[in-house]
Amino acid sequence: MNGKPQTDAHYDQLVQRYTPPRPIAKNCALAFLSGGLLTAAAEALRRWLLARDMAEDAAGGVVVFAVIALTSLLTGLGVYDRLGQVCGAGLAVPISGFANSMTSAALEFKSEGLVLGTGCNAFRLAGAVIVFGIGSAGLLATLALMLNLV
Repeated sequence: MNGKPQTDAHYDQLVQRYTPPRPIAKNCALAFLSGGLLTAAAEALRRWLLARDMAEDAAGGVVVFAVIALTSLLTGLGVYDRLGQVCGAGLAVPISGFANSMTSAALEFKSEGLVLGTGCNAFRLAGAVIVFGIGSAGLLATLALMLNLV
């Protein structure tokens, strides 16, 4: 370096040189397959419960609980994060991604106690998801009403 300030173009060149290429097609395929497998497993559980004469709404509730419980367990064991690195967005379907974010936040603050640590911080990341999810849904619903789409 000769003491002159570096330009944005120079910085961009450095970033491009040292950033490894992203295998976008591979990542998309893994996300598609892993998300599909998770969804297929959930659907298989739902059909199994329905075949045993469980009411449809109850079976749906059991499946949601099972996905949340399994995600939380795998997060606590450190397995979900490793799977997430390989599978990417495929495992971040809304319910499992939500359960992972809550469990991760709860585990991060468990040393501060059950109430002030785990209880207060479980919704730290999930709260933003809820706020922006509800906000964007309200905005889109308002837009749809204004355009007479519903």
